[in-house]
Amino acid sequence: MNSDVQIRIASPTCADAIADTLRAAFAEFESFYTPEAFAATVLPPEKIRERFDESGAIWTALKDGEFVGTVSAVPREGRLYIRSMAVVPSAQGLGIGRRLLETVENFAVENRFKNLFLYTVPFLDGAIRLYEQSGFKRGHPETEGFFGTSWFEMTKELRK
Repeated sequence: MNSDVQIRIASPTCADAIADTLRAAFAEFESFYTPEAFAATVLPPEKIRERFDESGAIWTALKDGEFVGTVSAVPREGRLYIRSMAVVPSAQGLGIGRRLLETVENFAVENRFKNLFLYTVPFLDGAIRLYEQSGFKRGHPETEGFFGTSWFEMTKELRK
């Protein structure tokens, strides 16, 4: 694991950097999404700023002072929903995604959530592999609901 990477709770002043991180992380996959689904994945700074008004948290990963990753989590129906998980291509393979997931899981345990869930798309092989290695289980593929792009839910039950 890369010890020179810092995971920090984000603030609204980080919205531009978070938007840049999302765009960099998902740019190579843009052609696999419908335009609407890509827009819902790669949010503009103003939409990210709105998320700071929700309960939950947003984290950033910094390496050498540069934003290289992000993730957010928000309570939904008694579970903790993980969304907007991203690591820029130049920092992938350094264990940053794993550390971001561990940060969310620790937050979930501290706040007494019993399970985590997220949605992903079938073409994000590296992310899916990370989620499965971290104990997430796949749900059934869905073809409706994400602006014409196939997706599925992944869940993880938390231990007491």
